[in-house]
Amino acid sequence: MRALLLLSALAVSAGAVEFNRDVRPILSDRCFFCHGPDGGNRKANLRLDHRPDESVLPKILERITTANKAKRMPPAYLGHDALKPSEVETLRQWIAAGAEYEPHWSLIPPKKREAPADVNPVDFFIRKRLAKEGLKPSPAARKEVLLRRVTLDLTGLPPSPSEAQDFLMDTSPGAYEKVIDRLFKSPRYAERMAIRWLEAARYADTNGYQTDGVRTMWRWRDWVLDAFRKNMPFDQFTVEQLAGDLLPNATRDQVIATGFHRNHRTSAEGGIIDEEFRVEYVADRTETTATVWLGLTAGCARCHDHKYDPISQKEFYQLFSFFNQVPEKGFVYNFGNEEPYIKAPTPEQEARLRALEEPLAAARARWQELQPRILKASAKYKPPQDWLPPEELVFRHPGGVFDGKEGITAGFEKTKLDYMDPFTFAATVNASEADGAILSKSEDYWEGTGHSLYLVEGKLRVHVGFRWTDLGMRLQTAKPLPPGAHRIVVTYDGKRKPEGFHVYVNGVEQELEVLFNELSWPIESK
Repeated sequence: MRALLLLSALAVSAGAVEFNRDVRPILSDRCFFCHGPDGGNRKANLRLDHRPDESVLPKILERITTANKAKRMPPAYLGHDALKPSEVETLRQWIAAGAEYEPHWSLIPPKKREAPADVNPVDFFIRKRLAKEGLKPSPAARKEVLLRRVTLDLTGLPPSPSEAQDFLMDTSPGAYEKVIDRLFKSPRYAERMAIRWLEAARYADTNGYQTDGVRTMWRWRDWVLDAFRKNMPFDQFTVEQLAGDLLPNATRDQVIATGFHRNHRTSAEGGIIDEEFRVEYVADRTETTATVWLGLTAGCARCHDHKYDPISQKEFYQLFSFFNQVPEKGFVYNFGNEEPYIKAPTPEQEARLRALEEPLAAARARWQELQPRILKASAKYKPPQDWLPPEELVFRHPGGVFDGKEGITAGFEKTKLDYMDPFTFAATVNASEADGAILSKSEDYWEGTGHSLYLVEGKLRVHVGFRWTDLGMRLQTAKPLPPGAHRIVVTYDGKRKPEGFHVYVNGVEQELEVLFNELSWPIESK
């Protein structure tokens, strides 16, 4: 036994005891189950994954070395073996040296080791390791091989024949450095560098999940590429993506930068619980922000205190609360982006828009001048026309007037309304019964894509949607209509929100109740 202790002491003393290398493995294997991060399983209110009180340290040695099996740790009565002599000696030396704890190795800043001033630092460490292993460096690469390697590394693409020819012909001492400078200025270098950032930020051009509809996020992608091209300082790169919209007098580009927070997956699947997925989006932002900027995965702390990383469940939800203030829905539009969104023209598009401002103003002024003549001429054309989508065109259908109760086919097959088209329905209704359709254009199958206006228990109900049971928007008036004739007008602004619907009865706007709000798919019926 004495020989074993002496040998183990010599082995440990060959280098100072390090907590992560020498001590943590012992504590993790022999102590943490009962005295570690799991509060539900912790015994004697003793936690050894954090540094205990100074008075506890001598007692630790006493309990792991006692000959009394009833008091020895780990407990003999639970079938645990005593610590090995080498393990006891490691803990003894560690406590004698002050029992210094270290965080997980990944959280310890690396120490820079100096290299000779006249040697490339990378070459110095590589050559040092090669010498230790008894190896020699490979011969210097041929110029064409070197060019191919560095071009692939910096741009992800091979050099062109002309680039290879120029480098082979350049015999100046700084030929290689000139290639490096040229590659750094290449747009392909920015794209190569940005790939990892786009991956970490979960960039995609579709929404993910089951339906995976298309979204438009390339303006944020281009902002990232431009930041890499301009070698933007990392602190500025960080601030603008996390809170660019909160900067004083924020530019459009600074607001676009916050698209980092909009890269999460979104769902338009029918039947999902809106709040469940809204919370999932907030958690996604929290976890991604931690991973990208802290270099630390925080997903485990969503459900429990982290066992090794220095983040608690409480701290996770403190960061979570920062993102839990966004007015968004869990059930989103399957096609296109989810609000809130901004107009984000490219510089070229913006220049074109400015150039069009003057002729557009002149065209609108001329259009206003022609309104009296247009209205007078259009009065002659009462019959239904082929459906045309120009804004503010009125579709009049006098054939829809009838006196019976069985309904008629009113010719709405000519209309083509979709969920982003503003429209107005107007009708005079005799509310002699509590239930009945006023107008409807829906597909004749189970999904029932289309739009409808009808009465249910005397209340006016408006429905537009891709599917009758969900994937649409349905609203109704808070109060039922009294019996008698009423002039009803329904308006919609094309913005896919309940607030965009207004219902008027005899000129008085009605209070509306939202029955469901899941308008994320087209509603145009055949």
